[in-house]
Amino acid sequence: MNRIEDYLELKLNIVKWIREYAKKYKIKSLVVGVSGGIDSAVVATLCAETGMPTYVLSMPLKSSTKNDNLSDSYTTYLENNYENVTKIRIDLGSVYQTFITTFDLWTGKDEYTGSGLANANTKSRMRMVTLYQVAGSTGGIVVGTGNKVEDYGVGFYTKYGDGGVDIAPIADLYKTEVWELGKHLGVDQRIIDAPPTDGLWDDSRTDETQIGASYADLEYAMEHGTGPAVRILHDFNTKNKHKMEPIPTFKL
Repeated sequence: MNRIEDYLELKLNIVKWIREYAKKYKIKSLVVGVSGGIDSAVVATLCAETGMPTYVLSMPLKSSTKNDNLSDSYTTYLENNYENVTKIRIDLGSVYQTFITTFDLWTGKDEYTGSGLANANTKSRMRMVTLYQVAGSTGGIVVGTGNKVEDYGVGFYTKYGDGGVDIAPIADLYKTEVWELGKHLGVDQRIIDAPPTDGLWDDSRTDETQIGASYADLEYAMEHGTGPAVRILHDFNTKNKHKMEPIPTFKL
């Protein structure tokens, strides 16, 4: 799905939007977690383009070596090419292991349900806490990296993990549009070519494997309400609706 006619204009519009938001709320810095995937690479680059103090975090946490290498190399690239960018690398592996073993939750398994999924979500939430620690220390905000399919289609993110952000500059862009924007921003080709993954599992399982449909099919289903991924989109959207709606509140 590609609705964009001019990616240079799109880049300029998003950068302007971020700057205006920061000015309105007197934000001093931007903080982005860079996973080694296309979404976070694009968002980190857009933030760097604002000229504002930007902190890009590489946070290895018992995930794949490939993702860690891509995250580390791209954050280094950004720091070397933008004077306003500061790279921070924090290995959360030991903190995570201590937390899990303290509560006797670690089973060594990685199933989609039960303790394996809980542990994966804990990794995401530890990264969120780290991002907010940096943001709080620098007068900044945490900039989200979710795209339209993840944030508003299937709800493919961790509640209060990578879903815990202050602004979402690419959440109205489909994944295929993020890939194209990445090309126009000069994102590392290895990141553009890498199969999307949430990076929370040791075996680097892909997003599309976990969801059961390609991003292209999911995008088509969101736009047209038809296609091979309609049922999958509906099922995920229904199951994850609690992530995408305001917190239910009892009212007097």
